[in-house]
Amino acid sequence: MAINLQKGQRINLEKESGAKLQQFCVGCNWGAITKAGFLGIGKKTVDVDLDLSCVIFNAAGTMCDHLYSSLYRVEFLAQYGLPPGKLSSLDGALRHTGDDRSGDQDGDDGLDNEIITVDLQRVNPDVRQIFFFLNNCGEEDFSQIPYASIRMFEGKPDRVDKIFAAYNVSAEAAYKGMTALVMGELYKHNDVWKFNAIGDAYPHKNLGVTIQHISKQYIRRS
Repeated sequence: MAINLQKGQRINLEKESGAKLQQFCVGCNWGAITKAGFLGIGKKTVDVDLDLSCVIFNAAGTMCDHLYSSLYRVEFLAQYGLPPGKLSSLDGALRHTGDDRSGDQDGDDGLDNEIITVDLQRVNPDVRQIFFFLNNCGEEDFSQIPYASIRMFEGKPDRVDKIFAAYNVSAEAAYKGMTALVMGELYKHNDVWKFNAIGDAYPHKNLGVTIQHISKQYIRRS
């Protein structure tokens, strides 16, 4: 049975069989917003652009790698001291499926819109923390976005075999007015990977501010 994540919950990456969860996907799902048309006649669909990203920190507490959209302007990222976006980690352990700028247009299709695949066996030994977070590039807050959620599952980007854990973003009343969410972190403790469901939402306007916040608030230093 899938774990319904709660804010602050820590879980071992262990399957029901007792085997370690080594290869999995972290995916974000959401729908476009349907509104009434002009003078209430008909309907119109408003695209929703959420960005699923991750930043990676080493034992010294230094950001050593990242995955976020390559569509972010280099000039914008430079204001926050950030390198250009890319979709694969340096060690090849994490891969991003790419930027979805609209959301599901005709209801939930059962698949996630943006996914980061994870292979813990390939993660650089010096890595200690991997943070997953969301930013909304539009004007909406999370409470307005249909079925916005994040989950960890076994399978592939186009096939969900078994859901390990899930976090329902749009159902959280406290996320009203919020446009950024630090979903959680993979962290290594005594050479064992675990997951911490952070679940903290903020009215951050962009990815740069969120990464700065993560660096200041959530880093463990050896």
